[in-house]
Amino acid sequence: MSLPQRALSSVPQEVTQEAESLVRLATETPLSDGGLRTAHLLSEALARDPQHHEARILRERLFQLYVPRWHFPMLADRTRNRAYAEAIARSVRPGDIVLDIGTGAGLTAMLAARAGAAHVYTCEIQPLIAEAAKRVIAANGLSERITVLPKPSHDLIVGIDLPEPADVVISEIVDSVLLGEGALATLSHAMLALARPDARAIPETGRLMAQPVESEGLLDLWRPGEAEGFTLAPFHRFASVAQLPPSDFTACAPRALGPATTLFEADFRRPDTRPARRMEDLPCTAAGTIHAVLASFEMTLCPGISLSNGIGAGGHWGRTAFLLDAPKVVVPGDALRITAQHDTAQLSLCVHGRIEGPAQPGPLRIL
Repeated sequence: MSLPQRALSSVPQEVTQEAESLVRLATETPLSDGGLRTAHLLSEALARDPQHHEARILRERLFQLYVPRWHFPMLADRTRNRAYAEAIARSVRPGDIVLDIGTGAGLTAMLAARAGAAHVYTCEIQPLIAEAAKRVIAANGLSERITVLPKPSHDLIVGIDLPEPADVVISEIVDSVLLGEGALATLSHAMLALARPDARAIPETGRLMAQPVESEGLLDLWRPGEAEGFTLAPFHRFASVAQLPPSDFTACAPRALGPATTLFEADFRRPDTRPARRMEDLPCTAAGTIHAVLASFEMTLCPGISLSNGIGAGGHWGRTAFLLDAPKVVVPGDALRITAQHDTAQLSLCVHGRIEGPAQPGPLRIL
């Protein structure tokens, strides 16, 4: 037998009614401001009645909608944080004007202020995140030295948003294949329109790479052959590109069958925003069965400091694996021929087949 509802709550009825009114108003408020007003109303409701079930559920849904969950493991990634801290300390000089793109919780902006920047202008497209960044920066006593601009960098104007062009542009707007958050287009605009001609950039350069890997675990996870005796093969066509969070990547235990081969290079100081296409033979240095081509990146933040999401790297970044239509058995000396293409924001990859190594008799063949 459950207790009566009033017995479970110590909140006066009139306060509960105030919370109910705020929740109703929150549900009627348009989300055209990125959820900012709705979040304030739900937080006010919970300040009056911390046990209000609907307010808690709605606020959590709102936060999950507008604040991507990867923010939290990213902030907890000590290797990434230390690399950025050291690169910023080396690259930012006393008196610099710094533009920080995609502030998130404000960490890189605060690192730039700590490194001696005269002022940091940091932008954030999501209003809820921008508001939270202001609070984080204020909590660390840096509000006088950091200005949070709740807009995309493409909308910033020198002379209005920034008093003068930036000496340094800092960003961390890459995904598992370097391109997916529009880093090249964003940084091309920033370096040309918002920075001095000799401005420094963090990161400076990046490489997008690929390598053949063996992983039965990857197939078990993304292409299970059967379930309860029923074949699932016709469903496999939906699983050609596997997006793997760190936990899944570790569980799949991929084994490299060859080194990572560079497909494309990016100079973030002067980004090239033209689409590119390249055919490449990925060398195989170990015997095994290729189940997928693993894409990875390496970023040079400044000379001597780099970050990677390669097969042996840790950290918060996920991985992208392109699954072969049919596994390929290879021996050392073989290669896997692929064509990789990007449109500066997305990567596609086509596997042509296995190339027999020179130890095989007869002419070179694609199998």
